[in-house]
Amino acid sequence: MEIISQNFLPQCSVVTWSSKLDKKRLVPRRSSTLLSGVVKRSRLVIRNGTTDGYVVGENEDLGSIARRGESKSKVLIPGLPDESNGEAGAQISRYRSEWKPKLTVHYEKSGCDNLEAPAVLFLPGFGVGSFHYEKQLTDLGRDYRVWAIDFLGQGLSLPTEDPTTISEETGALKKNNEPFWGFGDEAEPWADELVYSLDLWRDQVQYIVEEVIGEPVYIAGNSLGGYVALYFAATYPHLVKGVTLLNATPFWGLFPNPVRSPRLARLFPWSGTFPLPARVKQLTELVWQKISDPESIAEILKQVYTDHSTNVDKVFSRIVEITQHPAAAASFASIMFAPGGQLSFSEALSRCKKNDVQICLMYGREDPWVTPIWGKRIKKEIPNAPYYEISPAGHCPHDEVPEVVNYLMRGWIKHLESDGFEALPLLEDAEEDWEKSRIAREIEFPREGWKKAVSLWLYGRKYSFWSGVGEAFRSTVIRAFRGKSA
Repeated sequence: MEIISQNFLPQCSVVTWSSKLDKKRLVPRRSSTLLSGVVKRSRLVIRNGTTDGYVVGENEDLGSIARRGESKSKVLIPGLPDESNGEAGAQISRYRSEWKPKLTVHYEKSGCDNLEAPAVLFLPGFGVGSFHYEKQLTDLGRDYRVWAIDFLGQGLSLPTEDPTTISEETGALKKNNEPFWGFGDEAEPWADELVYSLDLWRDQVQYIVEEVIGEPVYIAGNSLGGYVALYFAATYPHLVKGVTLLNATPFWGLFPNPVRSPRLARLFPWSGTFPLPARVKQLTELVWQKISDPESIAEILKQVYTDHSTNVDKVFSRIVEITQHPAAAASFASIMFAPGGQLSFSEALSRCKKNDVQICLMYGREDPWVTPIWGKRIKKEIPNAPYYEISPAGHCPHDEVPEVVNYLMRGWIKHLESDGFEALPLLEDAEEDWEKSRIAREIEFPREGWKKAVSLWLYGRKYSFWSGVGEAFRSTVIRAFRGKSA
């Protein structure tokens, strides 16, 4: 793979309109050509390798973005690598690495051969895997060395053997072989005390960073992956150059941690270990039958993706494929009943703040699960952390608007690598801009022959949490009324 030279670094242009003066300046971009047109009205159709499709919603006309009065400039950014225009994306390589006996980690890697290029690691949300970062691997991999992993118990990091054994007596009572792994009578030695928990995933990330990547990284996580990224940075700050939270979930694990609260933990008879207790087996079978149904998966994707024109065929197919693995149901039960981490999200954030870990926040405004108010709460705790809010975008902005997320990540990494010499994305080199409570821009980029536009806000040092709460409430009311009128 060729080293990307300075001449081929991504570029974009920013055009600012003012009543007094017109200005233009250049910041990194890939191409100055933007395709004209509007975004077509379309339906989100998810297919599973057949001619049948699950039609789960109709897309609003995204060709027109409501002007909010505060936006004074339009930022033109590049789209994803377009092979039809001769832009080749970075190649993705896939690996499997045995971390512990019978526990194998699947991860993907892309990137230029320049060993001086920063290392970036992506952590997935619940129920998905490294495949959810394909658009980051192919795009950001042209400038950086990029990794994405599957958490143990999810994706392609599911076990390749049944973690439990079935006694001869129990086996004789069964007419058919057990369709699910993990439903046996005793745990295999390698699965003894195995729990798919935050602590396990934090240790898994440590292994990847120290043994596979071999140097400190910029780490980014969506949803559950955001919690793990923050938890890892709080525990091993020397291995982290910066953390990007993409609609990070601020809570995980309903049961007490045995290290943190040993007496309280003993009150709960089961905490996600193998084998599953009899009652949990019955409950898991009932729940799993519902949530693994393709129509249920399609409905969930409809909820988390605001832009229903987004092509989620690959994501849908991979999720369905994962649910068909014999270890998937028991792994799901282990995850759901696993204890919380030794550090809460708030405690992990406090440690990162104490250790001066650099944090960047990128949130989809229309996320129905982890609403932006959670990002604003983090911003309140760490005023110097840049907080970007994207609209329209839902729970997975990195997959729904990857052009914007990739643009922001490039700018943020450049900002840190230059020790602040390079301005943060949306700033125009003027330090006083960062003092404002909010900076708004309209972002345009090409996608599949069409021009798309989204609104983007950067909340500065003077951001007021309570004004943000009021703004979030107003946005919720407006969306509710729009839904009723529709």
